[in-house]
Amino acid sequence: MLAAALHGNAQSAHEPAPAAQDAGHHEAPGAALNLESGATPGRQRCGLIAIVGKPNVGKSTLLNALVGQKVSITSRKAQTTRHRITGIRTVADGQGGGTQFVFVDTPGFQTRHATALNKSLNKTVLGAIGEVDLILFVVEAGNFTLADAKVLSLLQPGIPVLLVANKLDLVHRRAEIAPWLRSMQERHPFAEFVPMSAKNKAEIERLLGICARYLPEQPWWYGEDELTDRSEKFLAGEIVREKLFRFTGDELPYTSTVLIDKFDEEQSRQHARMLRIAATIVVERESHKAMVIGEKGERLKRIGTEARQELEKLMGAKVFLELWVKVRSGWADDEARVRAFGYE
Repeated sequence: MLAAALHGNAQSAHEPAPAAQDAGHHEAPGAALNLESGATPGRQRCGLIAIVGKPNVGKSTLLNALVGQKVSITSRKAQTTRHRITGIRTVADGQGGGTQFVFVDTPGFQTRHATALNKSLNKTVLGAIGEVDLILFVVEAGNFTLADAKVLSLLQPGIPVLLVANKLDLVHRRAEIAPWLRSMQERHPFAEFVPMSAKNKAEIERLLGICARYLPEQPWWYGEDELTDRSEKFLAGEIVREKLFRFTGDELPYTSTVLIDKFDEEQSRQHARMLRIAATIVVERESHKAMVIGEKGERLKRIGTEARQELEKLMGAKVFLELWVKVRSGWADDEARVRAFGYE
């Protein structure tokens, strides 16, 4: 059973699901999505799927791959995601039916620092996992730490959990994964194991086919072409924050955040759509402000340029982006300010 999982088949922790035998076949994208056990043409399936795990295991990258477009920011810096991001993927059958996957990307559960921000993030995780149809518990393939164990302990009985062993492409000795999967089976009654890489398109399609079997038959909640329930204004702040972390590396504490001060759509004779966006990057110290601005403002300019270019592509508009940097000492420890900055 475990050896089969290593060759691409996701198997149950106990007995294989009826359609699991076919789930590992790398067919053309879309074909794998027709593997829904008991699916009826013209009928609709829809359900909530939470993606959980410790910080920096690839949850946001996985969400973006499952949706097919960026809806959650990705960064090497731990704890990039701070909100519940709903990503939507709809696979229609051409007869008015099909499956709508509604993904919830949660912040990585924080165990090290009890700041007001981290308490808010952890509350978000707990809220997300209590009201879903399926949970994807993401870990690095072959690795299981105390932080992973703490997240696993939060999972409530009664909701099926898939063990998504991500970053399989980084494992050099695949033979070592089988005993690791056996040890994981002893830790939790996982419904199925899915060793994979979020960067592999065929494996993403296979994971979608597996998820579909766990969703109930009910009408879709969103339109067929919708990708997220978040506003463009929210996504603008996320894109700027991603570039901020990408260009500052480990130098800048993750407590830095981005506020959107202005998001206006204006008429233009030259462009079909034009947006004017003003954003403030909030940091905790003057030294952090200098770091973000960079020598002669070069780093801030680069952050703005990259964010603007991505926003233009994402929103199909000409974007004018203005960035400011302000110091707000201790904001992450201030519950009122955490709420004012938009954290749940």
